[in-house]
Amino acid sequence: MILDKFNLKGKVAIVTGCNTGLGQGMAVGLAQAGADIAGVYRSDTSETQKMIKDLGRVFLPIKADLSSIEHINRIVEETINKFGKIDILVNNAGIIRRNDTIDFSEKDWDDVMNVNVKTLFFLSQAVARQFIKQGTGGKIINIASMLSYQGGIRVPSYTASKHAVMGLTRIMANEWAKYNINVNAIAPGYMITNNTAALRADEKRYNEILARIPAGRWGTPEDLQGAVVFLASDASNYVNGFTIAVDGGWLAR
Repeated sequence: MILDKFNLKGKVAIVTGCNTGLGQGMAVGLAQAGADIAGVYRSDTSETQKMIKDLGRVFLPIKADLSSIEHINRIVEETINKFGKIDILVNNAGIIRRNDTIDFSEKDWDDVMNVNVKTLFFLSQAVARQFIKQGTGGKIINIASMLSYQGGIRVPSYTASKHAVMGLTRIMANEWAKYNINVNAIAPGYMITNNTAALRADEKRYNEILARIPAGRWGTPEDLQGAVVFLASDASNYVNGFTIAVDGGWLAR
C-alpha cells in the first residue's frame, strides 16, 4: 500500500539545527512518521526533545558548533553508538548575515559559507560513507531557499551559499545514486523563523513579500513536514537531485 511507503518506523534521522524553527518542525514531522532522531544543536534543545519523546520516539541530543567541520565525525559516531545505524540526514542548520553588498565583510562571508556550505558538504560526505558501509542506501535532504533561485537583497553570502546548496544536491545525487542514496533538497519560502525576524520587523519589506505570496501568508515549520517525510521515505526512491519548493506559490508569481 502506498501509505506504507511513507512510514519511517525503525528509521534513524540526523537533523541539524533541530532546537527551533524549521529544524524543530522537520524533526517532529519525521518522529510523527516513526523515526528516531539524533538532533544536532547549539542552544537549548529541551523543547524539541520533549516533543519527540511525547511521540514515543527516541531523541539523542548532540551538541555541536557547525561553524567548523571538527565535530562531524563525532556526530556520526554518537549516532551509530546509540542507534547502530543512520538512515536519514537533514542538513537544516544555517545562518544568515545582512548588510549592503558594498560593505559586506570577509568575516560575514566566511561565517555563512562555513556553516551553510562547507559543513553541509562534509557532513553529507561522512554520512554517505556510513550509508555505503551499511549497504542499505539512505536519504540526504538539504535545506535550500528561495535565494537558491533569486538574488535577494543585502544577503550576498547567504545567496551564494543557497545557490551552492542546490548545486551540491545535484552533484551528490549524480555520484551517490548508484549506492542507493537519494540526495534532494527543500527550498522553503518565506517562513516565520528566527532567521527572518529582522526581515519581518521591517514592515515595508514584510508587506511587500506577503503581497507576492499567492497563499496569502508566510509559512510555518509545520508546512515543511510533508515534504521532509516524503523525501526521507521509500515513497521518494526514484527522486534524485531535485529541489522541492515549499513556498506558498512564491516562485510561480
